[in-house]
Amino acid sequence: MIVYQANKNKFLDDHDNRDIENVISTKYLQQTGRYAPEAEFRSWKNSLGEMAKVLRDPGIPGDVGVGVEFGIPQTSKRIDFILSGRTDDGPNLIIVELKQWSEAKLTEKDGLIIARRGGPSAEREGAHPCYQAWSYAALLEGFNEAVYKRSVVLSPCAYLHNYVQDGIIDHPAYYGDYIRKAPLFLKGEVERQRLRNFIKQHVKYGDNAELIFEIENGRIRPSKMLVDSLVGMMKGNREFVLIDDQKVAFENAVLLATRASEEKKQVAIIQGGPGTGKSVIAVNLLAHLSKLGLVSKYVSKNAAPRAVFKAKLTGTFKQTVIGNLFSGSGSFFETEVNAFDALIVDEAHRLNEKSGLYGNLGENQIKEIIQGSKCTIFFVDDDQIVTLSDIGHTAALENWAHSLGAEVTHLQLASQFRCGGSDGYMAWLDNTLGIRETANSMLEPNEFDFRVVDSPNELHQLIAERNAVNNKSRVVAGYCWDWVSKKNPDQFDVVIPEHGYAKRWNLDKDGSLWIMAPNSIEEVGCIHTCQGLELDYIGVIIGPDLVARDGKLITVPKARSNKDRSIRGWKKKMEVDPEGTQGRVDRIIRNTYKTLMTRGMKGAYIYCVDDETLNYFRTALSAPV
Repeated sequence: MIVYQANKNKFLDDHDNRDIENVISTKYLQQTGRYAPEAEFRSWKNSLGEMAKVLRDPGIPGDVGVGVEFGIPQTSKRIDFILSGRTDDGPNLIIVELKQWSEAKLTEKDGLIIARRGGPSAEREGAHPCYQAWSYAALLEGFNEAVYKRSVVLSPCAYLHNYVQDGIIDHPAYYGDYIRKAPLFLKGEVERQRLRNFIKQHVKYGDNAELIFEIENGRIRPSKMLVDSLVGMMKGNREFVLIDDQKVAFENAVLLATRASEEKKQVAIIQGGPGTGKSVIAVNLLAHLSKLGLVSKYVSKNAAPRAVFKAKLTGTFKQTVIGNLFSGSGSFFETEVNAFDALIVDEAHRLNEKSGLYGNLGENQIKEIIQGSKCTIFFVDDDQIVTLSDIGHTAALENWAHSLGAEVTHLQLASQFRCGGSDGYMAWLDNTLGIRETANSMLEPNEFDFRVVDSPNELHQLIAERNAVNNKSRVVAGYCWDWVSKKNPDQFDVVIPEHGYAKRWNLDKDGSLWIMAPNSIEEVGCIHTCQGLELDYIGVIIGPDLVARDGKLITVPKARSNKDRSIRGWKKKMEVDPEGTQGRVDRIIRNTYKTLMTRGMKGAYIYCVDDETLNYFRTALSAPV
């Protein structure tokens, strides 16, 4: 979708005689059925006026194409301003990222900067404007057939017309790479003339927006170069080799995807516990189906696995390009029916009902994902439902598939490659945590390296020693401590005074890649940042929300941090349905610790803040529970 397109002469006429912001606003309402937000309206008035000044140059042809608010298909991204035309060598598209900023702050994270976004008080971290412009060009180059088949040259840049050079926005060490890829133009007549020269360099002849029309209507498919790169990154990487029933599930899913059609939707529900390789199969499917020419995406509610896989699969391509093959589960409430050939949904048990930051968009993520694709492949583990808003259990997936007329295929992953490959440990854990009774009331010493330690300091020291080998060991905890360091970085979060233990949550500093950041060994992760990921060794601090009394484990939801969203609203739900809510909350807390205690491939060490609980686990190691 593009809100406005014309040529330069028409754009200047609309600006001078019709108030360009009103013209754009009317077209926005016509195309979306919604009124434009006030902040967006203001940005059109201010920034498009500045672009009108730039274009008042006789050296820029009057029939150069102009586009405003170009929506990149199958993403929520919109390009502020584009110009189309030709040079002697062929078609060219100029991408302009417009900002009204006048100040910003540095961050140490690649391509990110802190600035006011979306209003006077909304100072937050986000992509640098040059990174944004370059990334939009990369998306079009990697996924729009009209661009890569016609060899369209994309020339991105950023124009911050209120920003005076200050050494921050143009910091060479932090943002130099992106400024070279997408030049930065700032406030003043000298900068305005630089931008005019940039435009004249890349657009010599106009095309009356023909190229914009072609790109808007171009088929959305990953380019051969992108697919070959993705497949090449996986080849020879042992992490992505399929074994035993992983291969069986993969081949069955491929067959379903190639057979699916608009008239005959296919849904595969692949069940598997921790370490059965669900995510490995999912990424292999993404690469293989893309290579077959099927428009596919890897989808997950949790950002952590997406971030880690993107980091591992970058090679010659930056994460932004690869990243468009990955998506959050809340991205499909406006997706057209059967827009995708295949959607591969990892951690499907974590799907929510509503989407959006405030949980007020869409109807049901399961429904919207199945509707949006000819073939949907769900990877699910009902024992990893860890919040009250998780709705993606197997029965719900099947019910929605049938209601939407899809054929359903069930596949099972039995072999697990985490926890030392020990099925005995998994069964013992289910029994010990009270998730389900099994015959495994004891854990044999040679089954898995599981230890119960006396203090959190000992736990952290053991994990740090393991981590020194290959940076694949971390400490995590139940979310029973408030995140106080979010507002005061000098304070500690996970504090156990009787042991002199004080650590900070790693919930923000390294984002979803905390599990790979070398210094994060000094911090503590939680369920929200590690589900779907694996390590060699995991250290788990069991908080006061799970305690042993009279030889049995009980859950204490009120011991959770009141900032924890996973069981938010449980007290109100108890008033309406006390028995059902208590059962769900109880299962969520047990599932949370099972998930944490199964992140380690080689070992899991635990410390319990409650002494009786510590003894409970010690006893369970050597005698029937």
